[in-house]
Amino acid sequence: MTLHIRLVSPREETEALTAEIKKSDGVSHVVVVRDADRPFGDAVQFDVERSVANHVLNQLRRFGVHRYSTIAINDVDAYIKGTLPRPSRLIARDLPPVWPVIESRIRSDATYAPSFYLLLIIAGLIASTGILANSQILIVGAMVVGPEYSAIMGVALGIDRHERALVTTGLLAMFWGFFLAIVASYFFGLCINAVGKTPHLFELGLRPVSDLINAPNLFSVVIAVLAGIVGIVSLTEARAGAIIGVFISVTTIPAAADTGLSAAYSDWHESGGSLAQLLVNVVLLIAVGAAGLRFQRWAWRNRGGERILLRSALLAVRRPPQPRRKDLGRCSRFGRSRVITTRA
Repeated sequence: MTLHIRLVSPREETEALTAEIKKSDGVSHVVVVRDADRPFGDAVQFDVERSVANHVLNQLRRFGVHRYSTIAINDVDAYIKGTLPRPSRLIARDLPPVWPVIESRIRSDATYAPSFYLLLIIAGLIASTGILANSQILIVGAMVVGPEYSAIMGVALGIDRHERALVTTGLLAMFWGFFLAIVASYFFGLCINAVGKTPHLFELGLRPVSDLINAPNLFSVVIAVLAGIVGIVSLTEARAGAIIGVFISVTTIPAAADTGLSAAYSDWHESGGSLAQLLVNVVLLIAVGAAGLRFQRWAWRNRGGERILLRSALLAVRRPPQPRRKDLGRCSRFGRSRVITTRA
């Protein structure tokens, strides 16, 4: 996997910055556009392999680039090279997570616009319909709609990074979101009961879908832990998608809906069981998410960080001194890095 990085550098620091970037193995196609951002400085962009991206981004931080320029990072979906790629192995090596990208993605998703609460309400109503009709398809549909995974991961990141504001905001968003979903399910149940449209099997107590939700047990804990592990691994491996959110929601949205729906039919025991299920699942998902982030940081730091730094230092010693590139359009190539200097 390759990342494309763009930033703006002050003129007086561009030469030193590009020279430092080139020392890292895995960096290629370094392009400098002089005076691209007048009067501030030069535009710098380059490609970097994901395996060394954390090291390169740490170099940019040491230069203080993030204090005066936005660092834009894009995934390169396809990379055509002159040589054919090696056949993939049965078990390929994992690539280290690019932590600045992962944290930025979590933070950007952990924004709670009115649509966040509206989606939770709609998901609760769909799940309530599925519980009344004993329809697993509708339950799955409700889980697709639920957006709570972003809040769960926001809280987990806040715990991992010791950011109280991120934790507090995420917990409040989930509290009010699930509260609104429960209230909406409650009034939905009252309306269905008032007009006499309650399904006959539900009135008789034949509620197989509800029975799976309102009785927390050991299997509930196992599912919640597994869902948390799947979520954090998929997120750090850049494979998170709608299907991961569905798996997370299997432990939350149905429980919230059944809490309100059971209360509407005065089934307080089932309502309390569903609420307990919801609380246990949310706590476990947050705990597993925070622990997963912390463990992966520790594991990758001990697995490959020192080796990458040592290899980069050795390559820097081996490379000859690099000439200053002031001429318009001159191009120099050293090893795997290429620097092109142009004028805007």
